[in-house]
Amino acid sequence: MKPSARRLVPALAASLIAVLVASCATTTSSTGRRQNVGAVSQQQLDQLGAQAFAEAKQKQKVSSDPKQNAYVRCVVTALVAQLPAEQRSISWETAVFIDDEANAFALPGGKVGVNTGMFPVAKSQDQLAAVIGHEIGHVIERHFDERITNQVRTSQALALLGALAGDYGSLVSQGGGIAANTGFLLPNSRRQETEADEVGQRLMAQAGFDPRQAVNLWQNMLSAGGSRPPQWLSTHPDPQARIRELQGRAGALVPTWEAARAAGRTPRCS
Repeated sequence: MKPSARRLVPALAASLIAVLVASCATTTSSTGRRQNVGAVSQQQLDQLGAQAFAEAKQKQKVSSDPKQNAYVRCVVTALVAQLPAEQRSISWETAVFIDDEANAFALPGGKVGVNTGMFPVAKSQDQLAAVIGHEIGHVIERHFDERITNQVRTSQALALLGALAGDYGSLVSQGGGIAANTGFLLPNSRRQETEADEVGQRLMAQAGFDPRQAVNLWQNMLSAGGSRPPQWLSTHPDPQARIRELQGRAGALVPTWEAARAAGRTPRCS
């Protein structure tokens, strides 16, 4: 960046802050948690999500295995069918990345990615639904919007300005990019993680996946990590406490799962 352009950044950032903070609002998530949102529009979020997804597919090797791709699409389709109409109307897109790390993500605009390293850990369609349901929970509970808005409110404007202007590099590389600077790849707060667990477990039960398998999934994740938890766990709440919370909710969600099965929602993805 030229010196003259660099001098303009603080003024532009200040102007952006003034505009965005004025548009911020307070809302309530489906779990009753108060959220600060509204720093960016849904259209902007969807655009950032689409760009992050496109760059991820450019930077990483994508699986062409028809069985793997069909498996992920089947789980995502079953979960999305239980979302509100607004989210159901999105053309959801999936990709399987050839990567041994047990990881998955969902982005605004209906983008879902799953690493091949997740398949040995999520040992059934129900366990994969627990992972993907959790990630979709981040999207539908507006966690990306919330993180960006909180960044604005704490004056982290330069990163946001660069992100929205597209002046940075890769979305998926460490240390920079639109995704990193707008919070797409920053750790979620523990409150958001707990909420995504709750929403994802409820969603999987509504879709006909056994909510008790969310417990098994996290037990598998711990076992796979050995003495060091997998990266997917590193920014999350204490795993043992998390498992206890999932266990506590599972029993209450079994009737929801049974009702879904009785209504014909019986996913056959594996």
